[in-house]
Amino acid sequence: MRITGISTHVVGTPWRNLTYVQVHTDEGITGVGETRMLGRTDALLGYLREAETNHLAGSDPFAVEDLVRRMKYGDYGRAGEIVMSGIACVEMACWDIKGKALGVPVWQLLGGKVTDRVKAYANGWYTVERTPEAFHKAASTVVERGYRALKLDPFGTGHFELDHAETLHSLSLVEAVRDAIGPETELLVEMHGRFSPATAVRIAGELERFHPSWLEEPVPPENLKALAKVAEKTRLPIATGERIHDRIEFRELFESQAADIIQPDVGHIGGIGETRKLAATAETHYVLIAPHNVGGSVLTAASLQVAGCTPNFKILEHFNDFADAEIKKVVKGAPQVVDGYFQLSHEPGLGVELDTDAAAEFPQQQAHFDLWAEGWEKRDPKGGRQ
Repeated sequence: MRITGISTHVVGTPWRNLTYVQVHTDEGITGVGETRMLGRTDALLGYLREAETNHLAGSDPFAVEDLVRRMKYGDYGRAGEIVMSGIACVEMACWDIKGKALGVPVWQLLGGKVTDRVKAYANGWYTVERTPEAFHKAASTVVERGYRALKLDPFGTGHFELDHAETLHSLSLVEAVRDAIGPETELLVEMHGRFSPATAVRIAGELERFHPSWLEEPVPPENLKALAKVAEKTRLPIATGERIHDRIEFRELFESQAADIIQPDVGHIGGIGETRKLAATAETHYVLIAPHNVGGSVLTAASLQVAGCTPNFKILEHFNDFADAEIKKVVKGAPQVVDGYFQLSHEPGLGVELDTDAAAEFPQQQAHFDLWAEGWEKRDPKGGRQ
C-alpha cells in the first residue's frame, strides 16, 4: 500500500479554524487527521502542500515511525508548531488507515486497552456575561448534561498582576461555579499563563477552599523555574504543556518536577504515537496526562485512542457540546459524552469518518482568538469584544 496524495478541508468558526487532512492510498483506504491552528491555518496548508511532494507521495502509510522521522528531520530546519501540527494530521491519518486495513481500533495497535471509558471535562461552556449569576446558570447546565468535570478561566484579561477588586470578582465566579456543580464534580481552574509567580501563588492560596483538581498554566510556559516556584508554594496540582510541541522538550519539565499533569495536544505534538511515547515517559515520573483538546471530533477520537491504552491517563477535554456544537455533524461517528464519560470505540482505525459535504458548509474564516481582550470568554470576535 502506498500514499497517493492528501486533501485538506478547513472547517471555520469565528474564533477557530479546524483543519482536516485526508490521506489517500492506492488501495482505496483513506485515513483522516485533524488539528486546530490559531492564526496559522494558511501556513499549515502551505507546509502540507510541500510535505506532500517531499515526504508523503509514494510512502508506506504503515511505516508511521519512518514517515514521522522524515517529516520532522528530513527538512533539516528545526520543527516548530506548524510542522509538528502537519505531522500530527498525517500521522493520525496513517494510524487510521492501518487500523482500517487490519480491522482493529488504533488502541489495539498500541498495546491494547486498559479502560473502557474515559472521563470528560467540559470547556467552552461559559460564553456568558462575566457575572456570578451567569456563570452559576451556565455551570448548572453542564452538570445537567451529565458532565462530572468542567474547566474555566475566571480571570478576565489578567496579565502578570490581578488587582484586589478583580481578584475578588474572579473568586466570586469560581465560588458560583462550585456552588452550582456541588462538591463531587471536578473543578479545573485555567490561568492561561497569565501571571507572575507571586500573583499565581497568591491566587492559588485563595482557590484552595474550592478544591480544584488542578491549576493550569499559572505562569507563561517559557520559564520552567518560574513554574517550579509556583509548584513549591501551593498544594494544588499543577497542569501544563499544551504549548510544548515536541515531546523531547518535556524532558526539562519532568526534571524540574514542577508539573503533576501534562497536557500535550495530540494535534500539535506530532500525533498519536508521539503522545503515547510522551505518556510512557510521564509515567516513569509519576505524572498524569490529560491532553489539550480544543479541536473537533477527529482530534477527540485520536486522543481517545491514546487514552484507551495509557495507564496514567487522567481525563479528556471536550469543547463541542458547548462551543460550536453544530460542527460535530462534519464527522460521522463523532465521540459523545454520556454520563460524564466517553466510551472507548471498538471500530477500526479512529472509528470516525469526515463528511466532506458537511465540512463545506463551514468555510474557512479569518478566525481570531485574543485571550487578552475584554469578553474573550464569549468566543465571539464578530461581536466587537476581541
